[in-house]
Amino acid sequence: MSVLVAGCAQSAPGAAGRAATGASPVTPTPSPTPDPALGIARLKLAQYDYEGARQALKDSNSPEATSLRATIDAQDAAAVEWPDNSTISHLFYHSLIVDPARAFAPTQQQRKGFAEYMVTINEFTKQLQQIYDRGFVLVQPTRYVMPDASGALTYRPIRIPAGKKPLVLSIDDENYYEYMIGAGFASNFTVDDRGQVENTYTDASGKTVLGDYDVPTVVDSFVRAHPDFAYHGDKGILGITGYNGVLGYRSSVKSYGESAHTREEQQKATSVAAALKTDGWTFASHTWGHINATKSSLAQITADTKLWDAEVRPILGDTPQLIFPFGADISGLAQYAPGNAKYDFFRKDGFRYYYPIDASRPYWAQLTRDSYRQARINVDGITMQRELDGKTTVLDGFFDTRSVIDPARPIPTP
Repeated sequence: MSVLVAGCAQSAPGAAGRAATGASPVTPTPSPTPDPALGIARLKLAQYDYEGARQALKDSNSPEATSLRATIDAQDAAAVEWPDNSTISHLFYHSLIVDPARAFAPTQQQRKGFAEYMVTINEFTKQLQQIYDRGFVLVQPTRYVMPDASGALTYRPIRIPAGKKPLVLSIDDENYYEYMIGAGFASNFTVDDRGQVENTYTDASGKTVLGDYDVPTVVDSFVRAHPDFAYHGDKGILGITGYNGVLGYRSSVKSYGESAHTREEQQKATSVAAALKTDGWTFASHTWGHINATKSSLAQITADTKLWDAEVRPILGDTPQLIFPFGADISGLAQYAPGNAKYDFFRKDGFRYYYPIDASRPYWAQLTRDSYRQARINVDGITMQRELDGKTTVLDGFFDTRSVIDPARPIPTP
Protein backbone atom coordinates (compact mmCIF):
# COMPACT_ATOMS: atom_id res chain seq x y z
CA MET A 1 0.00 0.00 0.00
CA SER A 2 1.43 3.42 -0.97
CA VAL A 3 1.96 6.18 1.53
CA LEU A 4 -0.54 8.30 -0.42
CA VAL A 5 -3.30 5.71 -0.10
CA ALA A 6 -2.42 4.91 3.52
CA GLY A 7 -3.02 8.53 4.47
CA CYS A 8 -6.40 8.79 2.76
CA ALA A 9 -7.78 11.23 5.34
CA GLN A 10 -4.63 13.34 5.43
CA SER A 11 -1.67 13.19 3.04
CA ALA A 12 1.59 12.08 4.58
CA PRO A 13 4.32 14.75 4.62
CA GLY A 14 5.76 15.09 1.11
CA ALA A 15 3.19 12.79 -0.44
CA ALA A 16 1.68 15.46 -2.71
CA GLY A 17 5.10 16.50 -4.04
CA ARG A 18 6.03 12.92 -4.90
CA ALA A 19 2.76 12.43 -6.74
CA ALA A 20 3.29 15.63 -8.76
CA THR A 21 6.72 14.54 -9.96
CA GLY A 22 5.55 11.05 -10.83
CA ALA A 23 7.68 9.41 -8.17
CA SER A 24 7.05 5.74 -7.58
CA PRO A 25 4.88 4.95 -4.56
CA VAL A 26 6.86 3.94 -1.50
CA THR A 27 5.92 0.58 -0.01
CA PRO A 28 6.64 0.52 3.73
CA THR A 29 8.43 -2.45 5.22
CA PRO A 30 5.79 -4.62 6.89
CA SER A 31 6.03 -4.85 10.66
CA PRO A 32 6.93 -8.30 11.96
CA THR A 33 4.05 -10.30 13.36
CA PRO A 34 4.24 -10.31 17.18
CA ASP A 35 5.20 -13.68 18.59
CA PRO A 36 2.38 -14.76 20.97
CA ALA A 37 4.81 -17.10 22.71
CA LEU A 38 6.60 -14.08 24.16
CA GLY A 39 3.49 -12.91 26.00
CA ILE A 40 2.78 -16.39 27.31
CA ALA A 41 6.36 -16.80 28.50
CA ARG A 42 6.39 -13.40 30.21
CA LEU A 43 3.20 -14.25 32.11
CA LYS A 44 4.56 -17.61 33.23
CA LEU A 45 7.80 -15.97 34.30
CA ALA A 46 5.90 -13.37 36.31
CA GLN A 47 4.07 -16.23 38.06
CA TYR A 48 7.31 -18.10 38.87
CA ASP A 49 6.65 -20.92 36.40
CA TYR A 50 10.17 -20.94 35.04
CA GLU A 51 9.94 -24.25 33.21
CA GLY A 52 6.59 -23.28 31.73
CA ALA A 53 8.13 -20.05 30.46
CA ARG A 54 10.94 -21.99 28.80
CA GLN A 55 8.49 -24.38 27.19
CA ALA A 56 6.48 -21.47 25.79
CA LEU A 57 9.61 -20.31 23.94
CA LYS A 58 10.76 -23.70 22.65
CA ASP A 59 9.90 -22.83 19.04
CA SER A 60 10.88 -19.15 19.21
CA ASN A 61 14.29 -18.03 17.97
CA SER A 62 13.95 -14.26 17.75
CA PRO A 63 16.37 -11.92 19.52
CA GLU A 64 13.55 -11.08 21.94
CA ALA A 65 13.10 -14.77 22.76
CA THR A 66 16.83 -15.22 23.28
CA SER A 67 16.92 -12.25 25.64
CA LEU A 68 13.86 -13.50 27.51
CA ARG A 69 15.43 -16.94 27.95
CA ALA A 70 18.38 -15.30 29.66
CA THR A 71 16.02 -13.45 31.99
CA ILE A 72 14.17 -16.68 32.78
CA ASP A 73 17.43 -18.47 33.58
CA ALA A 74 18.60 -15.63 35.82
CA GLN A 75 15.36 -15.43 37.79
CA ASP A 76 15.16 -19.21 38.07
CA ALA A 77 18.69 -19.33 39.47
CA ALA A 78 17.84 -16.63 42.00
CA ALA A 79 14.60 -18.28 43.19
CA VAL A 80 14.61 -20.07 46.53
CA GLU A 81 12.61 -23.00 47.85
CA TRP A 82 10.10 -22.20 50.58
CA PRO A 83 11.71 -23.93 53.57
CA ASP A 84 8.70 -25.54 55.25
CA ASN A 85 5.31 -26.16 53.64
CA SER A 86 3.76 -26.81 57.04
CA THR A 87 4.15 -23.09 57.82
CA ILE A 88 1.92 -21.80 55.01
CA SER A 89 -0.91 -19.60 56.26
CA HIS A 90 -4.51 -19.95 55.06
CA LEU A 91 -6.97 -17.03 55.15
CA PHE A 92 -10.66 -17.41 54.43
CA TYR A 93 -13.58 -15.12 53.74
CA HIS A 94 -17.29 -15.26 53.03
CA SER A 95 -19.04 -13.37 50.23
CA LEU A 96 -18.31 -9.66 50.25
CA ILE A 97 -20.79 -6.99 51.29
CA VAL A 98 -21.13 -4.59 48.38
CA ASP A 99 -23.68 -2.22 49.95
CA PRO A 100 -23.12 -1.80 53.71
CA ALA A 101 -26.15 0.47 53.98
CA ARG A 102 -28.40 -2.47 53.22
CA ALA A 103 -26.39 -5.23 54.90
CA PHE A 104 -26.00 -3.30 58.16
CA ALA A 105 -29.39 -1.57 58.19
CA PRO A 106 -31.09 -1.73 61.62
CA THR A 107 -34.07 -3.39 59.94
CA GLN A 108 -31.91 -6.10 58.31
CA GLN A 109 -32.71 -9.40 60.05
CA GLN A 110 -29.27 -10.82 59.22
CA ARG A 111 -27.43 -7.67 60.35
CA LYS A 112 -25.63 -9.35 63.26
CA GLY A 113 -24.49 -12.31 61.17
CA PHE A 114 -23.35 -10.10 58.31
CA ALA A 115 -21.33 -7.94 60.72
CA GLU A 116 -19.78 -10.98 62.38
CA TYR A 117 -18.96 -13.17 59.39
CA MET A 118 -18.56 -10.87 56.37
CA VAL A 119 -16.26 -8.07 55.29
CA THR A 120 -17.17 -5.29 52.91
CA ILE A 121 -15.75 -4.98 49.43
CA ASN A 122 -13.92 -1.82 50.51
CA GLU A 123 -12.31 -3.66 53.42
CA PHE A 124 -11.29 -6.58 51.25
CA THR A 125 -9.78 -4.38 48.54
CA LYS A 126 -7.58 -2.65 51.12
CA GLN A 127 -6.65 -5.95 52.76
CA LEU A 128 -5.74 -7.50 49.42
CA GLN A 129 -3.38 -4.65 48.55
CA GLN A 130 -1.62 -4.90 51.91
CA ILE A 131 -1.36 -8.69 51.65
CA TYR A 132 0.26 -8.28 48.25
CA ASP A 133 2.54 -5.47 49.43
CA ARG A 134 3.82 -7.72 52.23
CA GLY A 135 5.09 -10.25 49.72
CA PHE A 136 2.44 -12.95 49.83
CA VAL A 137 1.78 -15.13 46.79
CA LEU A 138 -1.37 -17.21 46.32
CA VAL A 139 -0.87 -20.96 45.97
CA GLN A 140 -3.16 -24.00 45.91
CA PRO A 141 -2.64 -26.79 48.48
CA THR A 142 -3.25 -29.28 45.68
CA ARG A 143 -0.08 -27.93 44.05
CA TYR A 144 2.30 -28.16 46.99
CA VAL A 145 0.80 -31.35 48.50
CA MET A 146 0.55 -34.13 45.93
CA PRO A 147 0.66 -37.93 45.85
CA ASP A 148 3.98 -39.54 45.05
CA ALA A 149 4.44 -42.65 42.93
CA SER A 150 3.15 -44.84 45.77
CA GLY A 151 0.06 -42.67 46.27
CA ALA A 152 1.29 -41.13 49.53
CA LEU A 153 0.71 -37.41 49.93
CA THR A 154 3.99 -35.51 50.09
CA TYR A 155 5.09 -31.89 50.13
CA ARG A 156 6.27 -30.56 46.78
CA PRO A 157 8.69 -27.65 46.46
CA ILE A 158 7.51 -24.07 46.03
CA ARG A 159 10.16 -21.95 44.31
CA ILE A 160 9.72 -18.20 44.60
CA PRO A 161 11.95 -15.13 44.87
CA ALA A 162 13.56 -14.52 48.25
CA GLY A 163 11.23 -12.50 50.44
CA LYS A 164 8.03 -13.86 48.91
CA LYS A 165 5.69 -15.98 51.07
CA PRO A 166 3.09 -18.54 49.93
CA LEU A 167 -0.49 -18.06 51.10
CA VAL A 168 -3.68 -20.08 50.69
CA LEU A 169 -6.98 -18.26 50.16
CA SER A 170 -10.45 -19.78 50.43
CA ILE A 171 -14.00 -18.48 50.37
CA ASP A 172 -16.87 -20.25 52.10
CA ASP A 173 -20.46 -20.47 50.89
CA GLU A 174 -20.07 -19.09 47.38
CA ASN A 175 -23.70 -19.99 46.77
CA TYR A 176 -25.51 -16.65 47.15
CA TYR A 177 -28.14 -17.97 49.49
CA GLU A 178 -31.74 -16.85 49.38
CA TYR A 179 -31.35 -14.87 52.63
CA MET A 180 -28.77 -12.65 50.87
CA ILE A 181 -31.20 -11.45 48.18
CA GLY A 182 -31.68 -7.69 48.39
CA ALA A 183 -29.18 -7.38 51.25
CA GLY A 184 -26.35 -5.74 49.33
CA PHE A 185 -24.51 -8.77 47.95
CA ALA A 186 -23.86 -10.10 44.46
CA SER A 187 -26.43 -12.64 43.28
CA ASN A 188 -24.36 -15.03 41.15
CA PHE A 189 -21.33 -15.55 38.95
CA THR A 190 -21.69 -15.32 35.19
CA VAL A 191 -19.38 -15.61 32.19
CA ASP A 192 -19.37 -12.43 30.09
CA ASP A 193 -18.91 -12.14 26.34
CA ARG A 194 -15.12 -11.93 26.81
CA GLY A 195 -15.09 -15.28 28.59
CA GLN A 196 -14.30 -13.66 31.95
CA VAL A 197 -16.19 -14.51 35.12
CA GLU A 198 -18.09 -11.59 36.63
CA ASN A 199 -20.71 -11.11 39.30
CA THR A 200 -24.30 -10.07 38.81
CA TYR A 201 -25.21 -7.33 41.27
CA THR A 202 -28.46 -5.42 41.76
CA ASP A 203 -28.12 -2.10 43.56
CA ALA A 204 -30.59 -0.45 45.91
CA SER A 205 -32.37 1.28 43.03
CA GLY A 206 -32.98 -2.03 41.26
CA LYS A 207 -30.34 -1.55 38.56
CA THR A 208 -28.54 -4.80 37.67
CA VAL A 209 -24.93 -4.70 36.49
CA LEU A 210 -22.00 -7.06 35.90
CA GLY A 211 -18.66 -6.50 37.57
CA ASP A 212 -16.24 -7.37 40.37
CA TYR A 213 -18.47 -7.74 43.42
CA ASP A 214 -17.04 -10.70 45.35
CA VAL A 215 -13.70 -12.18 46.36
CA PRO A 216 -13.03 -14.26 43.21
CA THR A 217 -13.77 -11.51 40.71
CA VAL A 218 -11.90 -8.87 42.71
CA VAL A 219 -8.91 -11.23 42.92
CA ASP A 220 -9.14 -12.00 39.20
CA SER A 221 -8.84 -8.32 38.32
CA PHE A 222 -6.08 -7.82 40.88
CA VAL A 223 -4.06 -10.68 39.38
CA ARG A 224 -4.51 -9.28 35.89
CA ALA A 225 -2.81 -6.13 37.18
CA HIS A 226 -0.35 -8.02 39.43
CA PRO A 227 0.29 -11.45 37.86
CA ASP A 228 3.10 -12.12 40.35
CA PHE A 229 0.45 -12.52 43.08
CA ALA A 230 -0.60 -15.92 41.66
CA TYR A 231 1.94 -18.76 41.84
CA HIS A 232 1.68 -20.61 38.52
CA GLY A 233 -1.70 -18.87 38.13
CA ASP A 234 -3.14 -20.22 41.40
CA LYS A 235 -5.85 -18.22 43.16
CA GLY A 236 -8.04 -19.88 45.79
CA ILE A 237 -10.54 -22.51 46.90
CA LEU A 238 -14.31 -22.01 46.77
CA GLY A 239 -16.30 -23.94 49.40
CA ILE A 240 -19.68 -24.89 47.95
CA THR A 241 -22.84 -26.24 49.59
CA GLY A 242 -25.91 -27.41 47.67
CA TYR A 243 -29.18 -26.71 49.45
CA ASN A 244 -29.76 -23.35 47.70
CA GLY A 245 -28.03 -24.43 44.52
CA VAL A 246 -24.53 -23.69 43.27
CA LEU A 247 -22.74 -20.39 42.52
CA GLY A 248 -26.01 -18.45 42.65
CA TYR A 249 -28.02 -20.81 40.44
CA ARG A 250 -30.99 -22.65 41.98
CA SER A 251 -29.81 -26.01 40.71
CA SER A 252 -30.90 -28.31 43.55
CA VAL A 253 -33.55 -30.87 42.62
CA LYS A 254 -33.95 -31.68 46.32
CA SER A 255 -34.82 -28.07 47.14
CA TYR A 256 -36.48 -26.82 43.95
CA GLY A 257 -37.76 -29.93 42.20
CA GLU A 258 -37.00 -31.47 38.85
CA SER A 259 -37.89 -29.03 36.07
CA ALA A 260 -36.64 -27.46 32.87
CA HIS A 261 -35.66 -24.39 34.90
CA THR A 262 -33.62 -26.45 37.35
CA ARG A 263 -31.82 -28.17 34.49
CA GLU A 264 -31.07 -24.78 32.91
CA GLU A 265 -29.67 -23.53 36.21
CA GLN A 266 -27.47 -26.63 36.43
CA GLN A 267 -26.09 -25.95 32.94
CA LYS A 268 -25.34 -22.31 33.75
CA ALA A 269 -23.59 -23.23 36.99
CA THR A 270 -21.54 -25.88 35.19
CA SER A 271 -20.32 -23.34 32.63
CA VAL A 272 -19.34 -20.88 35.35
CA ALA A 273 -17.54 -23.59 37.34
CA ALA A 274 -15.51 -24.57 34.29
CA ALA A 275 -14.50 -20.95 33.68
CA LEU A 276 -13.47 -20.49 37.31
CA LYS A 277 -11.29 -23.60 37.21
CA THR A 278 -9.64 -22.44 33.99
CA ASP A 279 -8.81 -19.17 35.74
CA GLY A 280 -6.96 -20.66 38.72
CA TRP A 281 -9.74 -21.49 41.19
CA THR A 282 -10.48 -24.89 42.70
CA PHE A 283 -13.53 -26.19 44.56
CA ALA A 284 -14.15 -27.91 47.86
CA SER A 285 -17.19 -29.53 49.36
CA HIS A 286 -18.68 -27.42 52.13
CA THR A 287 -21.22 -30.23 52.63
CA TRP A 288 -24.64 -30.12 50.96
CA GLY A 289 -26.57 -28.75 53.92
CA HIS A 290 -23.80 -26.83 55.72
CA ILE A 291 -23.78 -29.45 58.46
CA ASN A 292 -21.61 -29.64 61.55
CA ALA A 293 -19.37 -32.66 60.98
CA THR A 294 -18.37 -32.81 64.65
CA LYS A 295 -21.94 -33.05 65.94
CA SER A 296 -23.54 -34.91 63.03
CA SER A 297 -23.77 -38.68 63.17
CA LEU A 298 -22.13 -40.84 60.54
CA ALA A 299 -25.60 -41.56 59.14
CA GLN A 300 -26.30 -37.83 58.79
CA ILE A 301 -22.93 -37.22 57.15
CA THR A 302 -23.54 -40.11 54.77
CA ALA A 303 -26.95 -38.79 53.72
CA ASP A 304 -25.64 -35.26 53.30
CA THR A 305 -22.63 -36.37 51.25
CA LYS A 306 -24.86 -38.47 49.02
CA LEU A 307 -26.80 -35.30 48.18
CA TRP A 308 -23.60 -33.32 47.56
CA ASP A 309 -22.28 -36.04 45.27
CA ALA A 310 -25.56 -36.14 43.36
CA GLU A 311 -26.26 -32.41 43.03
CA VAL A 312 -22.99 -30.51 43.38
CA ARG A 313 -20.11 -32.72 42.27
CA PRO A 314 -21.50 -33.10 38.70
CA ILE A 315 -21.49 -29.30 38.37
CA LEU A 316 -18.09 -28.60 39.91
CA GLY A 317 -16.29 -31.77 38.87
CA ASP A 318 -14.39 -34.09 41.17
CA THR A 319 -12.54 -32.54 44.08
CA PRO A 320 -10.47 -34.07 46.91
CA GLN A 321 -11.01 -31.03 49.16
CA LEU A 322 -13.42 -30.60 52.09
CA ILE A 323 -13.95 -27.33 53.96
CA PHE A 324 -15.68 -28.01 57.28
CA PRO A 325 -18.70 -25.76 57.96
CA PHE A 326 -18.21 -23.91 61.26
CA GLY A 327 -14.65 -25.29 61.20
CA ALA A 328 -16.15 -28.36 62.89
CA ASP A 329 -13.45 -31.02 62.50
CA ILE A 330 -13.74 -34.80 62.86
CA SER A 331 -10.72 -35.15 65.14
CA GLY A 332 -8.79 -33.23 67.75
CA LEU A 333 -5.07 -32.63 67.34
CA ALA A 334 -4.52 -36.34 66.78
CA GLN A 335 -3.85 -37.33 63.19
CA TYR A 336 -6.63 -38.74 61.10
CA ALA A 337 -6.27 -42.49 61.09
CA PRO A 338 -8.19 -45.62 60.07
CA GLY A 339 -10.79 -46.41 62.68
CA ASN A 340 -12.12 -42.86 62.77
CA ALA A 341 -15.44 -43.73 61.15
CA LYS A 342 -16.13 -40.26 59.78
CA TYR A 343 -12.64 -39.98 58.34
CA ASP A 344 -12.91 -43.47 56.84
CA PHE A 345 -16.14 -42.42 55.14
CA PHE A 346 -14.80 -39.15 53.74
CA ARG A 347 -11.59 -40.84 52.58
CA LYS A 348 -13.61 -43.50 50.75
CA ASP A 349 -15.60 -40.72 49.06
CA GLY A 350 -12.38 -39.25 47.67
CA PHE A 351 -11.51 -36.48 50.13
CA ARG A 352 -7.86 -36.08 51.12
CA TYR A 353 -7.54 -32.35 51.89
CA TYR A 354 -9.39 -31.09 54.98
CA TYR A 355 -9.75 -27.53 56.24
CA PRO A 356 -10.92 -26.71 59.80
CA ILE A 357 -10.55 -23.29 61.51
CA ASP A 358 -7.96 -22.06 64.00
CA ALA A 359 -7.53 -18.30 64.36
CA SER A 360 -5.24 -18.61 67.37
CA ARG A 361 -2.05 -18.89 65.32
CA PRO A 362 -0.78 -17.82 61.87
CA TYR A 363 -0.60 -21.38 60.52
CA TRP A 364 -1.18 -25.02 61.42
CA ALA A 365 -0.97 -28.11 59.23
CA GLN A 366 -0.78 -31.87 59.52
CA LEU A 367 0.30 -34.24 56.76
CA THR A 368 -0.11 -38.00 56.70
CA ARG A 369 0.19 -40.49 53.90
CA ASP A 370 -3.53 -40.21 53.14
CA SER A 371 -4.58 -36.76 54.36
CA TYR A 372 -3.57 -33.12 54.51
CA ARG A 373 -5.21 -31.00 57.18
CA GLN A 374 -4.67 -27.24 57.23
CA ALA A 375 -6.26 -24.78 59.64
CA ARG A 376 -7.71 -21.54 58.31
CA ILE A 377 -7.92 -18.05 59.81
CA ASN A 378 -11.33 -16.41 59.52
CA VAL A 379 -11.06 -12.86 58.21
CA ASP A 380 -14.36 -11.38 59.35
CA GLY A 381 -15.98 -8.96 61.75
CA ILE A 382 -15.28 -11.22 64.72
CA THR A 383 -11.53 -11.49 64.18
CA MET A 384 -11.17 -7.84 63.18
CA GLN A 385 -13.00 -6.77 66.35
CA ARG A 386 -10.67 -8.95 68.41
CA GLU A 387 -7.74 -7.21 66.73
CA LEU A 388 -9.19 -3.79 67.55
CA ASP A 389 -9.73 -4.88 71.17
CA GLY A 390 -6.13 -6.11 71.52
CA LYS A 391 -7.24 -9.71 72.06
CA THR A 392 -5.36 -11.16 69.08
CA THR A 393 -2.59 -10.25 66.67
CA VAL A 394 -3.20 -13.09 64.23
CA LEU A 395 -3.99 -10.74 61.32
CA ASP A 396 -1.04 -8.42 61.91
CA GLY A 397 1.24 -10.31 59.55
CA PHE A 398 -1.19 -9.83 56.67
CA PHE A 399 -2.62 -6.32 57.04
CA ASP A 400 -3.22 -3.53 59.54
CA THR A 401 -6.78 -4.04 60.72
CA ARG A 402 -7.43 -0.51 61.93
CA SER A 403 -6.47 0.96 58.56
CA VAL A 404 -8.88 -1.23 56.57
CA ILE A 405 -12.08 -0.92 58.63
CA ASP A 406 -14.99 0.36 56.56
CA PRO A 407 -16.55 3.45 58.20
CA ALA A 408 -19.94 1.89 57.45
CA ARG A 409 -19.17 -1.15 59.64
CA PRO A 410 -20.91 -1.28 63.03
CA ILE A 411 -18.23 -1.01 65.71
CA PRO A 412 -18.10 -2.83 68.03
CA THR A 413 -19.30 -5.84 66.09
CA PRO A 414 -22.83 -6.54 67.38
